[in-house]
Amino acid sequence: MIAFAANSLLCRMALGGGLIDPTSFTAIRICSGALILVLLLSFRRGVGEKNPLDWRATAALFGYMIFFSFAYLSLAAGTGALILFGSVQLTMFLSALRSGERFPALSWIGLGLAFAGLVYLVSPGVTAPNFTGAALMCAAGICWGIYSLLGRHVSDPLQSTARNFLYSVPLVLGISLVFLSNLDITVRGAALAVASGALASGLGYAIWYTALAGLTATRAATIQLSVPAIAAFGGVLLLSETVTLRLVLASLATLCGVAIVLAQRAAQTK
Repeated sequence: MIAFAANSLLCRMALGGGLIDPTSFTAIRICSGALILVLLLSFRRGVGEKNPLDWRATAALFGYMIFFSFAYLSLAAGTGALILFGSVQLTMFLSALRSGERFPALSWIGLGLAFAGLVYLVSPGVTAPNFTGAALMCAAGICWGIYSLLGRHVSDPLQSTARNFLYSVPLVLGISLVFLSNLDITVRGAALAVASGALASGLGYAIWYTALAGLTATRAATIQLSVPAIAAFGGVLLLSETVTLRLVLASLATLCGVAIVLAQRAAQTK
C-alpha cells in the first residue's frame, strides 16, 4: 500500500513542481515499469513465452497511467488518491451489480455514502479541487477498476502485468509525439518517473500480487482503504500540502461507505 501511495506522491512531486511534463512522466514510468517486470520474469523462469494479446487490458492500463499523470498537474496527493480509490471501488461495485450480485439495503447505504463523499469533495467551493483534475483522476480510477476486473482470472498475474506494460510502450510513445511541443524534462523529474515506474509500479505490483495469494478478495479490498490516508500523510510530510476539512469529511464518508459495502459482501460469502 505504501508503494501504491508512493505513486501519487512521486507523480505530484514531479508534475506539481514543474519538473517534467505529464506525457514524458507517463512514458518513462511505463518503460521503466516494463523493464523491471521483464527482469523479474527473467529471474523467475526466463522471457520469451508467447501470451495471448488482450488489448482491453492494455488500453485500460494505459488509460489509467495517462489520466493519472495529467490529473496530478492540479490535484494534491491525498485528494487525488481518494478520488482514484473511490472511483476504482465504485467501478468494481457497479460491475458486481451488473453481473447479478445482490446488495442488501445496508450495502446500498454504503454505496450512497461513498458516492456522496466523492461528490462533496469535488463540489464547488473555495477548497474544492480543480474540476478538470478531478475528472481526469476519476477516469483514471475507472480505467484501473476495469483493468483489475479483467485481471481477476489470469493464471499468471505477474506475467500478464509485464505483457500489458510492454504493449503500452508503443501507445505512450505515440501520444508523446502528439504532445512533443510540450516536452519538458529535468533530471530530477525523470528520476521521479523512473522511481514511480520501476519501484512503486513494477516492484509494487509484484509484491501486491504475491500478497494476494494469502488474502481474500474482501480483505485485499479493505487493506486498500489505507492508500488515500498514506498518500495524504505523505503529502503533508513531504510536499507541505494542507489537509482541508473538506478532504477529511469526504474521506470519512467515502472510506466508511466502501468499508460498509465490503463488510456486507464478506458476510454474504460466509
